[in-house]
Amino acid sequence: MARRLLLLLLTLALAAPPCLGGSLKASNFRIDSPGGKMWVMVLRPREAGGPLPGILWLHGGGYMAWGPYIAPMTCGPMLAEKYGAVLVYPDYRLSWQAPFPAALEDSYSALQWMYDNADTLGIDRKRIVVAGESAGGGLTASLCIYARDKGEIPIALQLPLYPMLDSEDTASSAHNHGRFWDTRRNHWGWKLYLRELYGTDSVSKYASAARETDYSGLPPCYTFVQDGEPFYEETLTYVRNLREAGVEASVDVYHGDAHAFDMLQPGSEQSREARRRLCEKYVELLK
Repeated sequence: MARRLLLLLLTLALAAPPCLGGSLKASNFRIDSPGGKMWVMVLRPREAGGPLPGILWLHGGGYMAWGPYIAPMTCGPMLAEKYGAVLVYPDYRLSWQAPFPAALEDSYSALQWMYDNADTLGIDRKRIVVAGESAGGGLTASLCIYARDKGEIPIALQLPLYPMLDSEDTASSAHNHGRFWDTRRNHWGWKLYLRELYGTDSVSKYASAARETDYSGLPPCYTFVQDGEPFYEETLTYVRNLREAGVEASVDVYHGDAHAFDMLQPGSEQSREARRRLCEKYVELLK
């Protein structure tokens, strides 16, 4: 009930002209997923003609927190306003509700719903983007791998921003005391998401995308990250693996130790530059 109320409040907020310039209209839908009915929030430009790119935006929160109500904090509305896009934010099950593969299953259900209802939603099926920050970035990578393997829905672009990809410690996630996310929180998030699989050799590539060994055939990728935050190494490794597999991929690195700096420090010079570069790469890669 509380999560539904938050979605309703956000819908009302987005309907008001002062929020996001009043250029986006919010609607809520209940769709089928393996866990039962799931709420998805759709943001669409009020003034838009013709099929638009569809962006499935997977929220962050360590797989255990937050929901579509943080949409105004993310870069999704910016892309929709500047370039015209239909944004879909699924209220996927959090790890305290159900562990892996619940979040992945719900994310794929939202992707399938977007694809099947593209005509009604005004989405161009050839320009479907999957994006997200932090755990949502990890889900983005996992979902792109899962969708490639299933071969049902083409994804044109992935934007896994400072993604939570590796369930094992890396050089930057071990002994990290950065701002907003650190080693202790990271271990807690993965343990809750993986439960009995945590720390074993049985972790699926669909849970931790860093377990993948074949990166061929994945969508072009752009991301950014700070060099002192936990996910620095796994972000660079993911981009390197994509490049070595022949996938167009790039990353911009900023100095600092603030995870999710673009969301939690939106007025900083780095955040403004990160959003500018994201816009550039979005236009460049979404051909």
